Amino acid sequence: MADTKPDPAKLTFEDAINELEKIVSQLEGGQTSLEESIGLYERGEKLKARCEALLKNAEMRIEKITLGPDGGAKGVEPLDVDR
Repeated sequence: MADTKPDPAKLTFEDAINELEKIVSQLEGGQTSLEESIGLYERGEKLKARCEALLKNAEMRIEKITLGPDGGAKGVEPLDVDR
């Protein structure tokens, strides 16, 4: 049987996280065979990597508003994720 599930690399964050939650639920339910569990785990790893990549990308795009001496917004600068 061919795998009809979409490529994780093409999923949105929301779709990937929803599928990942379903996989976790299936694995926790204990109703899958060993082979099915291994396949689900492998798919889950790919989905997890996709979610992490999308989050990192979003994090890099976030900007923080900088304030001037008068307390008003003076512009934006990249978010310093190391602090």
